[in-house]
Amino acid sequence: MNPNEKSVLANRQIKLEKPVQQKFFGLDHLRALAILLVFLFHYIILSSGMPEWLPYLATFGWTGVDLFFVLSGFLISSQLFAQIKRGKKIGLKQFFLKRFFRIVPAYLVTLGLYFCFPFFREKESLPPLWKFLTFTQNIGLNLKDFGTFSHAWSLCVEEHFYFFLPITLVLLQTTQSLKRSYWILIAMFLAGFLVRLYSFNELYVPKKEYSNSWIYWYKYIYYPTYTRLDGLLVGISIAGVYQFLPRLWDKIARYGNLFIVLSLAVLVAAFFLCEEPMGFNASIFGFSLIAIGYGLMVVGAVSPTSFLYRWNSKITRWLATLSYAIYLSHKAVIHMTHHLLSGFSLDANLMLLVSMVTCIAFAILLHIFVEKPFMRLRAGIMEHI
Repeated sequence: MNPNEKSVLANRQIKLEKPVQQKFFGLDHLRALAILLVFLFHYIILSSGMPEWLPYLATFGWTGVDLFFVLSGFLISSQLFAQIKRGKKIGLKQFFLKRFFRIVPAYLVTLGLYFCFPFFREKESLPPLWKFLTFTQNIGLNLKDFGTFSHAWSLCVEEHFYFFLPITLVLLQTTQSLKRSYWILIAMFLAGFLVRLYSFNELYVPKKEYSNSWIYWYKYIYYPTYTRLDGLLVGISIAGVYQFLPRLWDKIARYGNLFIVLSLAVLVAAFFLCEEPMGFNASIFGFSLIAIGYGLMVVGAVSPTSFLYRWNSKITRWLATLSYAIYLSHKAVIHMTHHLLSGFSLDANLMLLVSMVTCIAFAILLHIFVEKPFMRLRAGIMEHI
């Protein structure tokens, strides 16, 4: 065997021995849980004949979006932190292209259906198109008069996160300030409390005497990006420990199942704290406690010692894959399903099951004909950059 052949075999051996990154099965379970929570919560809002047991199960389902925030904060930050850890500069062009092809095509298709087909709308009036296209729909949103496709507010929050996080990290890299950047997270956590405190006392409380005061709570406290950063900040914090403090992470990861149990305890406390969701305690502290609860769950899910980490479920992996498409379209599909079947007097439990099936079926179509083609296009473009 000549030296060149030995070199080739050695390189092949190195490639074979290189460890493959472990897929986080646990995060698939949490993504599936998040979309189930969101679906059930919106179902009790849109359905006039829901099963009697459902409100008890789905009342806290609005927090599913907070779980999505924690997951996004962890996953996106981990990707960017991994580049920094390897000594690489963050490629803004590549990052924004990846996010664009993952998020925008399915969003624009769903938006087109809302604007072109009134039958698709779960309510009467849409906000102006420009607010959707600029991802500013969540700022100043009037839920009563422009509540159609209102759930896109969380996508606006995530888009703001996708825009500002990599730019902030590039600035920190340039100024060599990354080691002190944890102060930014602390400052933003504290700022969230202060902003919600101001919004509650100065913007919402003066409107409480109005019969439609709930509009102002959603407008000034629930929907704005600057009041809903807790979940994303928790996700970023977990990613920072995971990537930059491996010894601390190894110690934490030994107790994966314990963190899951602890997360459930915190979420139970958050449930009771938020029994009056528009009250002072829930408005100021509720979002933070929920974010911490789901953050502990994410820690458990990515710890090799937990049952969520080791449990490889095709069902939750499938639901996780469809979760974005379901999120975009589920309210419209629930509305259409109920309208089309209104003359059949179906049992409430059966109607719920049929609505779940139609939502998944519509999401499959959106995934096959929109998401997958654009992901293939993205892969082709990224190869040439």
